[in-house]
Amino acid sequence: MTQCEHHLQEEKNVKKLCISLVPIFNHLQNDEMLQIAEKSRHTSYQKGETVFEDGDSSDHLYIVHQGQVKIYRLSESGKEQLIRILEPGDFMGELSLFTDETLTSYAEAMKKTEICVIHKSDLRGIILAKPVIALKILETFSKRLNEAEKTIERFSSQDAEKRIASYLIDLSNSLTVTPSFDEPFEVNLPMSKKDLASYIGMTQETLSRRLSSFQELGWIGQTGQRNLKILDYEAILEAARE
Repeated sequence: MTQCEHHLQEEKNVKKLCISLVPIFNHLQNDEMLQIAEKSRHTSYQKGETVFEDGDSSDHLYIVHQGQVKIYRLSESGKEQLIRILEPGDFMGELSLFTDETLTSYAEAMKKTEICVIHKSDLRGIILAKPVIALKILETFSKRLNEAEKTIERFSSQDAEKRIASYLIDLSNSLTVTPSFDEPFEVNLPMSKKDLASYIGMTQETLSRRLSSFQELGWIGQTGQRNLKILDYEAILEAARE
């Protein structure tokens, strides 16, 4: 195999791995994922680089292969409102399947990030051949709608303490290995405290004060910039319910 052929094969393997990470595709047969991978292109972004921005054409599905991407909007005053964080296997731009409207948010790499991109015309053809993919996309829409409704509820009816408590409960419940809630356990924040404050709708100073208050109450321990130890899960759960 020549160097050029080796490079092409390596690129094909990367694309296939990217496709196989995504829940809307990973149920397909190996040859079917390869067919989708052949229609994608692979792009790299450095930390802080913009993947797309408000006003761009909605023409592609973006799949995070490696790294981390934040989706946010800007208020009229220029304040950033974080919508969600995407990890490997997550995707964005799926509305391109259903509308020709321009994008209304920004996507920015939070670290060195690898992304696979599929044009909407290719994706529509894939869905026509495999309608089950559309159902998987709708499942994702439903989950995101549920998350959006939770966020709206937090903003409209919860004070700062309750928002943070609710977030910590959600984060605890999303751990890959379910901890024993009767014993202390650690959670890692998937974003900086600055971004977390934006995500749950408060200033970074308010977030820091409330986390310090939780620590003084013996509910948590702060073991690093993004590492927390949950010491009293029941107390946090009660604070989220009040």
